[in-house]
Amino acid sequence: MIPADFIAFKNDLFNTKPHQEALLSNFVAQTQALMQGTEGEGISNPYHVFKGNRPTNTLLLDKLTPESLGSLIALYEHKLFVQGVVWNIFSYDQWGVQLGKVLADTVLEDFKKGQISETHDSSTAALLNKII
Repeated sequence: MIPADFIAFKNDLFNTKPHQEALLSNFVAQTQALMQGTEGEGISNPYHVFKGNRPTNTLLLDKLTPESLGSLIALYEHKLFVQGVVWNIFSYDQWGVQLGKVLADTVLEDFKKGQISETHDSSTAALLNKII
């Protein structure tokens, strides 16, 4: 079971109070639904039964600002670092990251040349076609 993070902002950027209230009501209700579930309510359709007791983390910020966004990024970076310490791994030096660094050299050459190398897979080549 993996906790879900719910992030919301009390105040919106465009002063649309009814819209913001609808978003916040759904924000609160989803965490409540994951906590309570539907068991024991006499539901006959098995597809409508949802076990509760699902953990969530709620992060409620005043407003989306460059500072609050930076704080969220710092929070998740710190969380990743602490998990690595607990699990005795170096979170910022994993083989997948190293592979990405190696592959980035080829992509950087593509940018410098202004053309896409034939060594890329079709998905990467399609993405590079959108950028270059």
